[in-house]
Amino acid sequence: MEIFDYIVIGSGCTGAMAAQTLVEKGVQVLMVDGGMTDTNYDGLIPDKDYLSIKQQEARQYEYFIGKNFEGIPFGKVKTGEHLTPPRKFMLRKVQDWMPLLSDTFSPLESLSLGGLGNGWGLGCCMFSDAELKMAGLNTTKMNAAYETVGKRIGISGDKDDTGKYTSGGLSQLMPSIQMDSTGANLYQNYQRKKSGLNKEGFFMGRPSLALLTEDKNNRKAYQYKDLDFYCDQDKSAYRPAFTVEELKQKNNFSYQGGLMVLKFEEGTDSIKIECRSLANNEPVFFECRKLVIAASCLSTARIVLRSYNAYNTRLPIISNPYSYLPSLQPYLLGRDSDRHKIGFAQLSLFYDPGFNNEYVAMSSIYSYRSLMAFHILKETPMSTKTGFEFLQYMMPAFTIAGLFHPEMGGSTKYLELKKDPGQVTGDALGVNYHLTEAENQKVAHNEHKFTQALRKLNCFVLKKMNPGHGSGIHYAGTLPFSDKNEKFKLHSNGKLGESNNIFVADGSGFTYLPAKGLTFSLMANAHIVALSALED
Repeated sequence: MEIFDYIVIGSGCTGAMAAQTLVEKGVQVLMVDGGMTDTNYDGLIPDKDYLSIKQQEARQYEYFIGKNFEGIPFGKVKTGEHLTPPRKFMLRKVQDWMPLLSDTFSPLESLSLGGLGNGWGLGCCMFSDAELKMAGLNTTKMNAAYETVGKRIGISGDKDDTGKYTSGGLSQLMPSIQMDSTGANLYQNYQRKKSGLNKEGFFMGRPSLALLTEDKNNRKAYQYKDLDFYCDQDKSAYRPAFTVEELKQKNNFSYQGGLMVLKFEEGTDSIKIECRSLANNEPVFFECRKLVIAASCLSTARIVLRSYNAYNTRLPIISNPYSYLPSLQPYLLGRDSDRHKIGFAQLSLFYDPGFNNEYVAMSSIYSYRSLMAFHILKETPMSTKTGFEFLQYMMPAFTIAGLFHPEMGGSTKYLELKKDPGQVTGDALGVNYHLTEAENQKVAHNEHKFTQALRKLNCFVLKKMNPGHGSGIHYAGTLPFSDKNEKFKLHSNGKLGESNNIFVADGSGFTYLPAKGLTFSLMANAHIVALSALED
């Protein structure tokens, strides 16, 4: 059996960044991955903007609603509600190979090429030094890694009131995307009232996004087609699969998809990993000198617990509480809809009551159109005909604020792997997630403060939607950083506890989750861990 220098498990944002760092240093790298891709809708969506498609394309229902109507949601709002039919491939085979048992936690996981990065909202926030320290991360290394990753993926943004909370400190920053009327009206209101809001700890500005506003290599600047939730035709929005495809052109990189990694076994001179084929459940084995696991913290926990036969062992987990606030800007009611709208966040609103960039709550603000009005219709107490007439009048004014809260671990937040012979893997992951009364009160307080702040901007919250724990798709802390040499902890360089050559490059080590977008920091940490694996 060939022994690779390095094996990287996972092709998501962290796996792609770790692999790129290793490949650039000249070592031999094998990436082992689930590798699910879109085989139903790839190439089906015309190279037009959303309104042109709505007006001209007879077969638009195939990708807007789905060939099997999979884009029509039923029941209550749940995690992954925003995934359109062309993005549903992210979830293929997840229920079979990654079973999860919980009535308090509903995460999103993926076996696709690019992982959850296929549906990433592109927000790029740099953690403050205080936040980095609370998360167990090295401030000097992380700030340098932010620069490296930012140059790789391309980030647009602004050095405005929120620059210190986003990525305004990066040396290379493309101009922000243009706002549509939803964002522009709200931002004008903020400019008039910012003095009072700033005194209360609220700051609004343009988000930093992994979205090109200028051409970069084979990726084009954003074209304002409002198809952001459906396709990546121009590659203006960064997806980790782009990096993996580029790495495939390198002589020192190999890729094996269609596999589920079950466990590893570390020997004196090498590490063996055991996989299963997603197609036929046949065993597949690989061997390497160093292993970098970047499978996302839930999957990484499964692999580590299986490898040590540590069933029914509790590991901690952290997930940002998340809710969203559907709102209206009355000034825009009944107005003509913009020709070019934007699916990504147009504004960020931060609540920093301590004025120290430490315990900060964050809201990303969106307009709404291409996700289709019927998603909202089912939440209205109206008949279908009346509801659609009402929505046509309301849609230009409709605004969504997605609200994240900072989060620490606790004794009521944990997972454990349980044997289950009925599952193809022979086990299932159980998760228990409860906030304390004090934490619930803090979340409610923040939601109230954001509702008040939006009202001062003439944006009125209609209701609070809470999809439940795990719905924010920010997960971390299952193998927390520690200065102790313990089996289920990570050293500061990402090395797994008692191992010699096994490193974890996803968010498993983070001991605190700021409310800010997590992915940029995950990628920066993955770059650092890869460098550490090279140096160790």
